[in-house]
Amino acid sequence: MATREELIEKTRGWFTGRLPEDLFEGAPEVTVDREEITVIGRIPEPAYAEGASEAEKAATVEGRIKEFRERTRDARMAVARDAEHKFGRKVSWGVRCGDQGRLFTHLSVPVMTRLKQPERALLDTLVDGGVARSRSEALAWCVRLVEKHAGDWVGELRDAMRKVEEVREAGPDREGGERGDGGDSGGQTEA
Repeated sequence: MATREELIEKTRGWFTGRLPEDLFEGAPEVTVDREEITVIGRIPEPAYAEGASEAEKAATVEGRIKEFRERTRDARMAVARDAEHKFGRKVSWGVRCGDQGRLFTHLSVPVMTRLKQPERALLDTLVDGGVARSRSEALAWCVRLVEKHAGDWVGELRDAMRKVEEVREAGPDREGGERGDGGDSGGQTEA
């Protein structure tokens, strides 16, 4: 059974090899979870008019992203069909251009949770305060807030989980550690 890291590496390698060479500048960022593969590539930043304001530059990048999305739709859809068949997950696309990033499509997956009354009250406060339109949106807002303010800690936690998975994969039952006699040696050394 492949580890999560191996799955991500294989998926990233497959996309890097399968995508048309001129689609993105360099290899794409590939993120994988249980339901979705997200592919984000960098596209060339457009040339700006001399003395262009920040608003004009932002509009130029926005136009470049829209043009790229429309021009590459058929090619991206063909790759997505192949990937969805191979990996059993939906494929979402996005780009980075200059300092802007856009996701074209991505899944919104329901996640079941049980909350006690004080936790529900917090979500209701966010809804009543106009921060969110629903409890579901309020919960998503909370997750984004945690990600923003605890990003380094979450990154360290993910690194630690990868290390645990590596140690687990290298365990005694993985590489010739299995015994064919159905038991251990009882602590005795064979002569």
